[in-house]
Amino acid sequence: MVTNKRYFGAEVQNNEQAKHFRDIIRELSELSGASNPGDFLPILQWIDFQQIEKKMLKLQESMDEVLQSLIDDCRNKCRESQTELKVAGRDTIIDSMLSMQEEEPEYYTDEIIKGIVLILLMAGTDTSAVTMEWAMSLLLNHPEVLRKARVELDNFVGQDRVVDESDLPKLTYIQAIVNETLRLFPAVPLLSPHESSAECSIGGYYVSSNTMLLVNAWAIHRDPELWDDPTSFKPERFEGLEADTYKLKLIPFGMGRRGCPGAGLANRVVTLALGALIQCFDWDRVSQDLEDMTEGSGLTMPKAKPLEAMCRAREKMTKILKEL
Repeated sequence: MVTNKRYFGAEVQNNEQAKHFRDIIRELSELSGASNPGDFLPILQWIDFQQIEKKMLKLQESMDEVLQSLIDDCRNKCRESQTELKVAGRDTIIDSMLSMQEEEPEYYTDEIIKGIVLILLMAGTDTSAVTMEWAMSLLLNHPEVLRKARVELDNFVGQDRVVDESDLPKLTYIQAIVNETLRLFPAVPLLSPHESSAECSIGGYYVSSNTMLLVNAWAIHRDPELWDDPTSFKPERFEGLEADTYKLKLIPFGMGRRGCPGAGLANRVVTLALGALIQCFDWDRVSQDLEDMTEGSGLTMPKAKPLEAMCRAREKMTKILKEL
């Protein structure tokens, strides 16, 4: 999507470049989620305790070089072919941004483009993948929910084509599964830090101005005063008359004007991908034991033990899958 290159899978063209890119993204995720005592004890910032700032600056240089090379590659390919950037057919994200750069060069600088690409990669890839892994783990531990989701897909989509984005409004149970997954295992358990611009009182607590506020979405989503049977996986809570009430308490993307601008896209991507996995394959656990639902650590919340599952293409979907 960004540069028309693959950095994972069988179609990788430059394995060394791909590995370098994956290593940078992995380290960036780990450092972003690392606890930095200097954030809470300013005196430690003077000595760069744990050298987190030094590591981040070094990583920033590496990432900047990689992103700049991607931009230069797109720009050079266009020049070599002697075409304009906005010619139809050049539809990667960087191509689109470079096209806008021609029209507004003072705004769409290379720095702005690199920033947008980095946000897309960090906020839109790992979070979606983590959510789908949790969702599949929950479904394998609750086969009755998996069966109900498959029935919904067969009824509203059928087996002569793969589920499409236009089908999503009809797939209310699949969407309920995604919502319940985000409730139990929010991809970012601690939302992006906020800072109070003025002193205020929240829930009986006095908060002075310029105070860092960390919102624990994981704890809010499991609060027994807000949710009925909060630790159980019950997608049905997001169906029927209670759905709107429960959705008001669901904040995996934050809320208000500081909420995640990609919430709508994320919901569509995860729901569509999860629907396709359920529609096209039969799934089962690799053993009789339930999937381990222990949580890992990092900027996002991965599984401590990665999901391993058995899948087999559904007989009636085999022809469709061969055509993809």
